[in-house]
Formats: sequence, C-alpha cells, structure tokens
Amino acid sequence: MWFGFLGFLPLLYGVTGKISGKFLIWFVLIAAWGTDVFAYWIGRNFGTHKFSKVSPNKTVEGCIGGMFGAVCFSLICAFVMNYYFETGIDYGTIAILSGFLSLIGQIGDFSASVIKRYFGVKDFSELFPGHGGMIDRIDSVMFIAPFAYFLLTMFL
Repeated sequence: MWFGFLGFLPLLYGVTGKISGKFLIWFVLIAAWGTDVFAYWIGRNFGTHKFSKVSPNKTVEGCIGGMFGAVCFSLICAFVMNYYFETGIDYGTIAILSGFLSLIGQIGDFSASVIKRYFGVKDFSELFPGHGGMIDRIDSVMFIAPFAYFLLTMFL
C-alpha cells in the first residue's frame, strides 16, 4: 500500500501549469526532511513529554518542532523560488500546506513505528546503520506524496 503512494511523486513532478511540478516536488521532500530534522533536534534537546509507548523516543515537543521546521524550510524554499524563478508562491498558503504535510508525514512515520513494533523489529533493514532501512528514510515521504499532489496542485 505504501509503495503505491510513491506513484504520486512522478505525477506531481509532471505537473505543468502556473507552478511546475519540478518546483512542487521540493515541497514534499522539504516537508518530510524538515520535519524529521527539527523533530529529532527539538525532541532530543527539549523534549520532556513522551508521545507514545509505541515509539518511546518521540515527544510532543519534537512533533511541534518538526512542524515548525517544515514550515520554516518551506517558506525559505518558496522565497528562493519566488526570487529566482518568479513562481508567485503565496507564503501564507505554503505555510499552511507545509504544516499539514508535516503532520501527515509524522503520521506516516508513527505508522511505520507501529508496524515495526508489531513485527518486533527495530529497523526495516540495516541499509543505513543507526538510521534504519530505506523505508525508515522514506516512510513520511510515502504518506505525504498523495496529499501533496492534491493539495499543491489545488491551492498553488
């Protein structure tokens, strides 16, 4: 099921219109990676309220920090695209959409954690020692992709 979600990435990349899919695809990656980086950093340094027993290292502060990071990185990306490529991306719209995509990405990451705990594995593979496997790296991207396709093409 998850891998079917990845099919929305080439669809998004192929979008032609006011804003090219070549630009839109970056918001998927930035929402996922910005969330992961900030959630990890904020959670590690300031996290005190545990989120769930399923994923004991996740904190409420990390979740909020992840959303903040995704929005900040998306706004920077939108600024660069507007400045250099005159894309005309509305900052308010992209802030709201990236916050929502960040939340969806965190749900995807949490869902992967639930599946791993159910099967009694720590990581999906040892491809990236200490970071989990390939699915651990793209679980949030897989969940974000279909939502990003519909939201970004509808509102930008």
